[in-house]
Amino acid sequence: MLRSIFLPLAALAYAAPQTTPIKGPGSNSLVRFGCSQVVIERLDPLVNPGANPSPHLHQIVGGNAFNASIPSTDVSSLASCTTCSFSDDFSNYWTANLYFKARNGTYRRVPQVPNRFLEGSKGGVTVYYLSPGKNTVTAFKPGFRMLVGDSMRREKKGSGLKSQSCFRCFTGPDFKGDDYSPCADPKLDTETFPAGPCLGGIRSNIHFPTCWDGERLDSPNHQDHVAYPIGGPSSFATTGTCPSTHPIKIPQLMLEIVWDTTAFNDPNDWPEDGSQPFVLSTGDSTGYGQHGDYVFGWKDDALQRLMDGACFGNTCEGVRTQDFAEANKCSVPNTVDEITEGWLEKLPGDGSGA
Repeated sequence: MLRSIFLPLAALAYAAPQTTPIKGPGSNSLVRFGCSQVVIERLDPLVNPGANPSPHLHQIVGGNAFNASIPSTDVSSLASCTTCSFSDDFSNYWTANLYFKARNGTYRRVPQVPNRFLEGSKGGVTVYYLSPGKNTVTAFKPGFRMLVGDSMRREKKGSGLKSQSCFRCFTGPDFKGDDYSPCADPKLDTETFPAGPCLGGIRSNIHFPTCWDGERLDSPNHQDHVAYPIGGPSSFATTGTCPSTHPIKIPQLMLEIVWDTTAFNDPNDWPEDGSQPFVLSTGDSTGYGQHGDYVFGWKDDALQRLMDGACFGNTCEGVRTQDFAEANKCSVPNTVDEITEGWLEKLPGDGSGA
């Protein structure tokens, strides 16, 4: 069922911005859109507010209010542009960067490429928001922020967290092997980095919690005010029952990044022992430390209208959009003076997960 829903969505997402609504199956909303890179920099206003630089490098998309610190206020009033195709979305989304570590010990950043049907975006992230129907989820409030994952984790936790964070190994060009919903492929989706070369690149998927305590916009660890359903993280496009401690159902937010690893598939460049050569900018060579940060910044009630409007794809009636030619004009100036591109002797910063 999910595959029959997802593939038409992708086809619709390729269409030019429209003024008429794209309806999902039934009353649910399944929104998918691209956000180009706004900056690549060693800043983290959530975990290391005010620190310039922060310990490890991030790739950031969304509004141009991104900085070493972001006030806990209505971010849409602070930003003047966004790299997202929904022009009312001034939120910021960020993850660690991916690097290739060559046999000689040097590093090179792996570029991000436009996702399927989102040609024109400049690297960046594909963002999903999902709702099971009208009046079933409460959109985030101004000042809301959250973090998913643990940048310091290097080992499997319990039975695993693959449904929360995974990597898909594309088996060929043009997203070959993309036959299951995110994190559901028993062979091509893994919680750790793929063990061998991926002929079509690697895709990251990060699922955020879908339940909120209804009171706090943040918490000291940026996680305790939100929770997964009673049965654990929901699979893509599904929601579960929220626990009594976090009774408010919020939109399912998922981030998706396509890493073009195809230039790094030469086995002569891989470690002599045959181990996989990719590492997050945190220094994590396992992939267990994949994480994502979110600062809400939608204008007015735009996100609630998306979630209640049976919206499908990258447009919805009454919610403004822009093409990537416009979105790509938005940027944030670099404030950390360091080299992040080309072949590097070491990872930017200390390459720590802190």
